[in-house]
Amino acid sequence: MFYYIEGTVSVIAQNLAVLDAGGVGYACIATTNTLSHLENGRKARLYTYCNIREDAFDVYGFFDTSEKRCFELLISVSGVGPKAALSILSSCSPESLALAIIADDEKLLMLAPGVGKRLAQRIILELKDKVAKEAASPASSSSAPGLHAEGRSDSRGGLQEKGGALPERIRKQHDAAAALAVLGCTQGEISAAMRNMDLDAMTVEEIIKDVLKRSIK
Repeated sequence: MFYYIEGTVSVIAQNLAVLDAGGVGYACIATTNTLSHLENGRKARLYTYCNIREDAFDVYGFFDTSEKRCFELLISVSGVGPKAALSILSSCSPESLALAIIADDEKLLMLAPGVGKRLAQRIILELKDKVAKEAASPASSSSAPGLHAEGRSDSRGGLQEKGGALPERIRKQHDAAAALAVLGCTQGEISAAMRNMDLDAMTVEEIIKDVLKRSIK
């Protein structure tokens, strides 16, 4: 099926973008975040997800692969359909969503229209395990230089420094690496991208955004 559609933007409407590619207008259902990057008459590329049912063939378009990855993760949760996933990703960025999952921030998910507390809790419960496994794995820990030497996992899967609080730099590396795993980055990509960053001067969300720019195409 389509991996991406590239063409000239001919229509921008609510949750909809139409790309003219080779004389064919492809209607792509899109988030407000994706639509904000588009401009009528300008060329664009949207990464696609096709939802095929007996009575419909819906194409969802995303400005980048991290947003598409989050959409696919969300619809893998029981009770979350494309409409709810689109609503969530129209209310928060992929990096904010990933951080909300690892921080148990159900309130952020509930900002999306149609997402109540029970659904938000289910999303976090079902997706957090995937993030925790990545964060707790040896490969993930090694993606943060010095993590083995300076930190260890606590009984809840978090991190603690031997003999005290974990240094802020290591905590940021750990949280960013866990969130990036949700967004589809490999541990090798995370490690390589973080190696030359000024992590002390960056927030966790800034680290995530920077790694995404370097690694996800």
